Amino acid sequence: MILETFTSSDVKISEKYLENLTVEKYEKLNRVGEGTYGIVYRAKLKSTNKIYALKKIRFNNENEGLPISSLREISLLRELDHINIVRVKEVVTGVKLDDIFMVMEYCDQDLAFLLDNMTNNSKYFRPAEVKCLLKQLLKGLDHLHENFIIHRDLKMSNLLLTANGTLKIADFGLARKFTMPVKPMTQKVVTLWYRAPELLFGEINYTKKIDMWSVGCIFSELILGEPLLPGKVELEQINLIIKLFGTPNEKIWPGFKDLPLNKLLKNIPFQEYNNLRQRFKNSNVTSLTLKFVEKFFIFNSEKRINCYAALKDDYFKEKPFECAKSNLPTFPEFRGENNLNKNDFNNENNKKRRRFDFRNVEDVNQLDIGEPIIKRYDEVKREDFDEDSVSDDESKFNDPDDLPPPRKYANIDHWV
Repeated sequence: MILETFTSSDVKISEKYLENLTVEKYEKLNRVGEGTYGIVYRAKLKSTNKIYALKKIRFNNENEGLPISSLREISLLRELDHINIVRVKEVVTGVKLDDIFMVMEYCDQDLAFLLDNMTNNSKYFRPAEVKCLLKQLLKGLDHLHENFIIHRDLKMSNLLLTANGTLKIADFGLARKFTMPVKPMTQKVVTLWYRAPELLFGEINYTKKIDMWSVGCIFSELILGEPLLPGKVELEQINLIIKLFGTPNEKIWPGFKDLPLNKLLKNIPFQEYNNLRQRFKNSNVTSLTLKFVEKFFIFNSEKRINCYAALKDDYFKEKPFECAKSNLPTFPEFRGENNLNKNDFNNENNKKRRRFDFRNVEDVNQLDIGEPIIKRYDEVKREDFDEDSVSDDESKFNDPDDLPPPRKYANIDHWV
C-alpha cells in the first residue's frame, strides 16, 4: 500500500486555497433583496474594492443538504456565458456549514423598481428604450434556449440593469434543462402575472415557449407602464386572459380539451373577441408594434413566436430605432450604504407588485367573466419548487413555513 506524505508547503497551499473560498474576503455593505431561494447582499471584495452581489442560499431543511434548486442554479450559471445573463464568479462559504454564498456580478437596479419609480414626467419607457431593453432580453433568452434551458420565471424583477444600461437575466432557481422530445415537468412555475395559459390549464409537457409568453407580458408592461395581466389567483388570471384574448378552443389550440383543468371546469366563460388592441389604445403604439405583441400571445404554443424570429421581426426595423444602452434611464443606486431607504420611494407601486398566488381553490367551476369569486389575500405562501420531476401525473411539493416577500430590502450589520 502506498502512503501519501504531505509537506508543510502542501498544508500552506491548502490553507491559502480554503481562505479563497471564505466569505470573509468580502466586506458586507448592505442587504439588497430577499426571495424564495435566498438573501442577496451587496458586498465589496476587500482585495480589489470591486462590488459584487452575494446570494446566501436558503436551506429549507438542514437534513436534506443543499437545495436542488440552488445546485441547478449554480450549475447552469457556471455553464452559461453571455453579456445578457448574470455571471457567477464563485461559490464561497461562511463559518457555519449551511452558510453558502453565490458570488455574482452586481447590477444597480431591476426593471420592476425602475418602472415603479419613474416620475410622472417619464412614466413610461420611450419606444426606442423599449426596443433596446427587449432586444437585450431576447438575445439573452435565445442563448438560454439554444443551450436547451428554460428559465421558467421571467418577470420584471428578475431582469437587472447595470449602470451602463446592460440588461441581465437573473434568478435561475426555477430554470432547468429540457430535452427533445420534451419530458413531463411541473406546471407550477412562473410568477402568476407572467404565466402562460398552458401552465394554468395544467400542461406538464410544455416547451420553451412558456418563456415567450412571459416575454410578451414584459414587453407589454414596458409599453404600458403597468402589468398587463395582474391576477391575484390562478382562476382570476385565467379570467383576465379570456377577457383580453378571448376563450380558447380546440380549433385555435389543438389539445386544449384534454388539458387537466379544462376537464375540471364545466363552463368556461365564452368571450369571442381579442381585445389586445383596445388595451393599447392610449399607448400611441404603431400597428406594427401591436402585430408584434400579438405574436407572443398565441394560445397554441407551437405557433407562438420564438427568440430567433422575434429578433428578426420588422418591429426592430421600424423607426424609431433602438437607443444606445448608455441612453437608458437610470436612478441613483438606491441600495448603497448611504442612499435613501426604499420607503422613500413609491411604496404604493411596490405593494402592487407583490407576488400573489393561491392554489387551494374549493370550487374551480365558479369561474366567471366578471369579478373574481375567490377571496383576495394580501399575503400568501409560495410552493417549494425544489422537487422538479413529475411521475404518474403527480408532483410533490412542500409548503415552507414563512417565506419572505419576493422583494425585501434592509440594511444590516452582519452576515445572517
